[in-house]
Amino acid sequence: MTDAKGVAPSQGGPALAGWKLSLLAGIGGVLVGALGVSLYFNLRGGAGQAQTEAIVRNYILEHGEILPEAVERMQRRQARAAVLQNREALERPYRSAWAGAENGDVVMVQFFDYACPYCHQINGDVERLLREDNRLKVVWREYPVLGPNSEAAAVASLAAAEQGRWRQFHARMFALGRPTDAVRQQAIQEAGVTLPASPSEAMRTEVTRNAEMARAVGATGTPTFVIGEQVLQGAVGYEALKAAIAEARANRRS
Repeated sequence: MTDAKGVAPSQGGPALAGWKLSLLAGIGGVLVGALGVSLYFNLRGGAGQAQTEAIVRNYILEHGEILPEAVERMQRRQARAAVLQNREALERPYRSAWAGAENGDVVMVQFFDYACPYCHQINGDVERLLREDNRLKVVWREYPVLGPNSEAAAVASLAAAEQGRWRQFHARMFALGRPTDAVRQQAIQEAGVTLPASPSEAMRTEVTRNAEMARAVGATGTPTFVIGEQVLQGAVGYEALKAAIAEARANRRS
């Protein structure tokens, strides 16, 4: 499944603990705001269960648009909590898979897949931000969700990171196009990377952990960015990324 801004993973989705309870809480919050004081007192015991359920049911039937709002609110809360809980792991790069200021005041994390056309689309925006902002650090996390070519490219990319050649490999992969065998081999050669006979345990652990973190923050595809406490999904563009960086930087000062 695809949309205008990002590619959905072939499997998985947000790992949402207590999904039903959280959804009900989100809907309840929207309902209380929408229905006002009368519903609040009904829910507090001023009316019987059947009457309260009828009020809620009728309102939902007449105002179905509140359900997506409630789900979105719930997902934002859960994503923010997951970011805060996993901050250190999210912002710690795999060897040399990062760029910018080593001790940057804002870290932008990108989950990406070399086979994702939207990752190719936004790569120029990421590079522009790195050129313009000398206080920004970017950490890339391998999230190969689009099949065998993605997985093979991720192994080569992690090998490049271990050998201090990640930036060179990454640049060549995006310059050459989709990660076919020929493209991958050319990028490996031009970046001076030695490919291992098979993925190491560290590589397997990294990809598995990245997938877990991506699901935890609610990533529905690639690219997904984590900036400050925000999660941005898809090729959102230069201005959106820059605004999120500015907000994260302002929040650090406050």
